[in-house]
Amino acid sequence: MTKEEAFQKLARSKFRARFHLSAAERRYFAEKGPDTIRRHAEDFIRERLAVAEPINDGKQTPMKGHPVFVAQHATATCCRSCLEKWWKIKKHTAIPPERQKGIVDFIMAWIERDIKRAEEKRHD
Repeated sequence: MTKEEAFQKLARSKFRARFHLSAAERRYFAEKGPDTIRRHAEDFIRERLAVAEPINDGKQTPMKGHPVFVAQHATATCCRSCLEKWWKIKKHTAIPPERQKGIVDFIMAWIERDIKRAEEKRHD
């Protein structure tokens, strides 16, 4: 599945499609920059999801407060159940580094896309 096909599939989910970055989260992204936000995403995925048995699985990702958290819910990369359902990443197995990178790349693409959407909406 291409990145665009994945975005289209997620957009058909009422739950996933309702997530958008708040003004504060967009400001945070602008202040920290994409490299720092990417490092945060890498840390969150590695520490909270990539292990075979994450602590508090299903509850480890807050719904708001950081651009990556919002993006994780929007992209179904928030818990192992969602990763299995949407991305066919088996539960109870560690996620290898190359797959973690793909997850982070998709999260970052969603954030950039959402920021662009908000800017376009502001100019309408």
